[in-house]
This record gives sequence, structure tokens and C-alpha cells, in this order.
Amino acid sequence: MSQPARRLLLSVGLALSVALSGTVLPAPALANPSSAWTQQPKYASIVVDAKTGEVLYAKRADSPRYPASITKVMTLYLVMEQLASGKLKLDDRVMISPRAAAQSPTKLGLRPGDSLTVDEAMKALATKSANDIAVALAEHIGGTEQRFAALMTLRAKELGMNNTNFVNASGLPDSRQISTARDLAILSRAVMRDYPQYYKLFSTRSFNFRGQTIGNHNRLLGRVPGVDGIKTGFTNASGYNIAVSGVQDGRRLITVVLGGPSGAARDNNAEDLMLTGFSVLRRRALGEQITVAQNLFEPEPSGPLTRPSVEQGDAEQDGLKIVLASATPQPARATQSSKPKRETERAASSAKGKWTVQVGSFKAKADAQKQLNHVKKRYGAPFTSYTGIATASGGRWRAQFTGMSANAAKAACRELQAKKQPCMVIKPS
Repeated sequence: MSQPARRLLLSVGLALSVALSGTVLPAPALANPSSAWTQQPKYASIVVDAKTGEVLYAKRADSPRYPASITKVMTLYLVMEQLASGKLKLDDRVMISPRAAAQSPTKLGLRPGDSLTVDEAMKALATKSANDIAVALAEHIGGTEQRFAALMTLRAKELGMNNTNFVNASGLPDSRQISTARDLAILSRAVMRDYPQYYKLFSTRSFNFRGQTIGNHNRLLGRVPGVDGIKTGFTNASGYNIAVSGVQDGRRLITVVLGGPSGAARDNNAEDLMLTGFSVLRRRALGEQITVAQNLFEPEPSGPLTRPSVEQGDAEQDGLKIVLASATPQPARATQSSKPKRETERAASSAKGKWTVQVGSFKAKADAQKQLNHVKKRYGAPFTSYTGIATASGGRWRAQFTGMSANAAKAACRELQAKKQPCMVIKPS
């Protein structure tokens, strides 16, 4: 089916659901032409509001998958980290080792002993997805690709990618290299949040390297309004993957689709999900209670939608741990017992203990200390009786309030989250 025809059918379905005041219609046979293959076990997807972290749509988002070349987003994240810290410069030369030169395509095909700049290497990863250059960068930063992959996994865990393991920098097939749609959305969000000055790299449509014009594999660039990145991937085991992001009406969405049977099917599905996500945001702004699943004529998940407890949050990364919320979050209902419960929690906060509330993770100790002072000054009551410390871990400084009881820590974090301040409760070790 042609692209315009698919868009027309989705638009008709959208108009019908609006006309019927939010009533969800049975799925017409051609409303979502990609639905047949999206039922296959290899498929997984997620749509995330980049600002709030809300998941607008998810299907098998936590199931293990092979990330393929989306792996290179983490490789580039570590390169950006080195650039931001001054340990690396864009005009530094990256040497091609025999091991790097021996990688399977796709690659630039440089010979051992040749070199290119860091800037050229980054563009080669973002556009051509060059496996030889991914290994060369890994060796340049980590000494060996194995050490670099360990750094990749460590940083993934710190970002909240709890179901991800890296063993190489390229995404070439390896059964141990695993991630999920949710984790890849977390990574995509981290890149644009932590290194906005370099994120534009992923919007590079093409670049010239030694007289050769190299195009970007991301076909949604220039095709979908607002799309500005980020990365595709493919292996026989993974199928066709994509993580893509775009902005419309001042709102940014991140969409991840894994396990497509072809590049075209993957791109069409990612486009449908993203455009439907933007439609949902616009309709919500007008007061409608609508979900992406309804807009795509899919059944809602059975059973109530739940959010993880505060201990599962990952607020150290600015609320980066995404929670499942396919439907519009409902406001908490006031009950007769809510006030006594709140008072009990506040009373419990006076008891000292070994629990911790973390309110941020930063590259500099001074920034962590500023965050502690800001939280104590602005939010006061839950923290005035507790010690604020900046602790070093994994190359970052974590802003934490310690000495709390379990009830006090949970109550304090809930209060912060209600005021849109990310936090994380840490149990005693």
C-alpha cells in the first residue's frame, strides 16, 4: 500500500473516533497495514515523550532484543563524553588497526595504518554506520574494544538501561549483546539531553569523505516533518531496527521499532507510531482522553496500568527511567484516609535510618552540591533534618540525602515527584 493511502486510512480512522466522542472502533482490516508483522515475536516498539519521559505506547518494550547498529549510539555517547571533558578533540587523529580494518561491512574500508579525524569518524558512524570506524574509536578511547565495551555497559547501567549488555562497539552479531526498546529510548533521550551540542550529528543527511558522498541510512530524515535523528540498524538476527526522534508543535517524541521484516516496513511503522503520538499529544491538549493504541485501533493492554514504585525510578538521570503509562495519568483521588496517612509518613521521617534519597547525578562535585542546596532550599521540610552529601561513583557525583528511615525516604521522594522533581530511593546495602 502506498504511503499516502496508509496515511489517509489512519486519518479517516482518527476522524471517526473523534466524531464518535472517543469511542474506540473495531480495527478495520487496513487501518494499520503493518499490524500483521508487528505481532511476530521479534517485534518490539515504544513511543516516549522526550520531555516528560511518559511512554505513550509500548509493545514488548522490555523484551530482550539484538540492538544491531543502534549500538553505535552508545559508542558515540562515550565519544561525546570524551569531547565534552576535553580528553578528545574533533581534529584528533584516529588510527585504523588491523583488527578494525578486518571488520565486516558496512565500513569505510580504510587500510591498517591509515587514519581519520574524530569528526570524520563520528560522521561515518552516524551516516554509513561504519563498523571498522566504530572499532577504531573504541580502541582509541579504551585501548581495546573489549575494555571500551565494558565502559559502554557501565555507562548504560548508570543511565538506567538495566537490561542492556554490550560486548562490541559496532553492533555486529553477538548473542551476548542485548538491549530492549525501552533501554534504547533511554539512550536516545540521554544523548539529546546530555550532549545537545553534538546531537545534531544524527541529522547529517550526507557528508563528503575523500571525494565520496556518504548518505545517511535513516530514510525518515526529510520524509517525516520534524524528524532530526537518530540511528538505524540491521542484522539477520535482529531484523530491521530504528530509533528515531522528531519535534512537532514544540514537543519531542522518541520512537523505537525493533525486528522489522524490511527497512520499508520498519520505517512505515515508526512513522505511523510517531505521527500518531503527535496527534495524541495535540488531542490531549484539547482535553481528550486518548491513547496511541486507540488511535491505531489496537486493544488496550488488559488489566490496570501501573507505575513502578519509587525505588525503581532512575531520577539520578533527570527522570530518565521511563515508566509505563500508555494512558493519560489520572489525578490522585482524595480519600478520607489520605490526610492521616500523609501525617503518619511525615512523622516517620523524623526517625533516623540508613535509607537514602538521590536527587541527581552530575559530572562535577560542585554541581551535585548545588543540587543538594537547591533541593533543601526549595523543598525544605522533608530534607532539613538529613545530611546532604555528594558521593563519587562511576566517574559521576551523586547528590544524596542520607540517614532516613524507609518511610521517610519514600514519603520525601513522593513529595518531590509530585512537584516534578526527579528522585530515587536507595535501600541500605
